[in-house]
Amino acid sequence: MYIAMSQFEVANDMAADVKEAFVNRPHMVDHEKGFLGMKVFTPQENENEFWVMTTWTDEISYREWYKEHMKESHQGIPKGLKLVPGSLKVRFFDLVSD
Repeated sequence: MYIAMSQFEVANDMAADVKEAFVNRPHMVDHEKGFLGMKVFTPQENENEFWVMTTWTDEISYREWYKEHMKESHQGIPKGLKLVPGSLKVRFFDLVSD
């Protein structure tokens, strides 16, 4: 299993809009080759911080999706959203134990 985890913090009081966008996402990625699932988290101590975890069967499937569909998959981002500078981070993981 391959995991892509992104983290970001909303800077302009639009956390509720971001949450709504994730809840109502169009599920475009759901039927992509190798896609296993997506979970979105916010820490209890900071509702403006988001962690997005997507799981894939393998790295190649993720890379192919990213190359072909990343731009269109972010079209649901709320207009006017601003992030805390430097808060966007993307990390990649291999599952060791489940």
